[in-house]
Amino acid sequence: MQQETGTRSQVTRAAIASTIGTSIEWYDFFLYGSAAALVFPKLFFPKSDPLAGTLISFATYAVGFAARPVGAAIFGHYGDRIGRKATLIITLLVMGLATTAVGLLPSYSTIGIWGGVLLTLLRVLQGIGVGGEWGGSVLLSMEWGSNKRRGLVASWPQLGVPIGLILGNGALLFFSNLTGSAFLSTGWRIPFLLSLVLVAIGLYIRLGITETPIFRRLVEQKQIERQPVVEVFKRSWREIVLSALVRVSEQAPFYIFTAFVLAYGTRALKLSNNFMLTCVFAAAVVSLITVPLAGHLSDRFGRRLIYTIGIVLVGLYAFPYFALLDTRVPTLVLLGVVLSLIPHDLQYGPQAALIAESFTGRLRYSGASIGYQLASVIAGGPAPLIATALLAAYMSSTPIAVYIVICALVSLVAVRLLPDRSRADHSVEYDQPGAGRDAAARRLESPSAS
Repeated sequence: MQQETGTRSQVTRAAIASTIGTSIEWYDFFLYGSAAALVFPKLFFPKSDPLAGTLISFATYAVGFAARPVGAAIFGHYGDRIGRKATLIITLLVMGLATTAVGLLPSYSTIGIWGGVLLTLLRVLQGIGVGGEWGGSVLLSMEWGSNKRRGLVASWPQLGVPIGLILGNGALLFFSNLTGSAFLSTGWRIPFLLSLVLVAIGLYIRLGITETPIFRRLVEQKQIERQPVVEVFKRSWREIVLSALVRVSEQAPFYIFTAFVLAYGTRALKLSNNFMLTCVFAAAVVSLITVPLAGHLSDRFGRRLIYTIGIVLVGLYAFPYFALLDTRVPTLVLLGVVLSLIPHDLQYGPQAALIAESFTGRLRYSGASIGYQLASVIAGGPAPLIATALLAAYMSSTPIAVYIVICALVSLVAVRLLPDRSRADHSVEYDQPGAGRDAAARRLESPSAS
């Protein structure tokens, strides 16, 4: 009974630690995205016309996405070698310190183009940090949970996205109102500097948890891979590719719905910054319910079914979404933005378990992280840039809606091809490690040997 109580306590602590950690990481990441739409073009690229400044600002935004697979590979290696907990502590530090440094950057008026250069370098560090964060947070929660509730348990770290969005947009909204005309000079910096406080809280929580039982078992059974990243590409390259493609319909529309919409609403529709931030804030609040609900539904009805429904809905909603925005009627714009994240959430809730359970335990951190983060290069990062370029070329939102539909079609094919392991026991190695001399030779006796 005492052991069962202790295990239940660890499950709860792991879920809380994962959710709070990802919330801090995504706060940092989304804070940059909102500032890239509303602040950075004026401060770091003032010599450009408004459209060019927005494109350049979103280009620095996209650089962070390009860095995420790099972070996935680096921290995926160590997550499968030295453990989930230690790796997650490092990712939190990298992300938090980079975000704090953004708040200290001098603008173009002080150091010229070097402000933009340093901003880009810090964005790369942000991308590397968040690239290693997701996989570890999901595994920390999922590997402590039960097989029957993997969808729900793994969806808790996914709440970091709406929570981070709420905190990031909420902070900008609050300090924009508080500092008024001084927001562009000093007010925008405060939310970035507050990241240091959040990192301290996250570290305190993460230091209090223990390693997952699955990783401990891998160590005890001497099944740690010497080169997990190399090995996962050899054994599970198909799952990596499909994990990236299955996210296209979730990630590209998401960054159109949460980042590009801020620029579109303020510049094309002439709505206020604060109103657009409020709309995205409200959509994120709804996601606090729909993300775990979708994870729960995937445990009952299957991950593939719930995910497919989300893909179809995001494709169907593309044209109505812009139709609502283009009315410029505040109530309809708010409705359009709030509804936009529900199809996304039907994918994002089951997504963590869908991707993570596609990889065997000893390669899970590397495989899930790389597959998940590769979508950042092909979908998330380019999406605001593509949307901005389409709007500039056609002066219409219709091509952007077509782009969203194409993303949905790509993921619809990928989700049908991705193996369904929702009923598999994720504590057992799928490919029976240790069979054969070559497999034994690849493994070290202890992860501490590296």
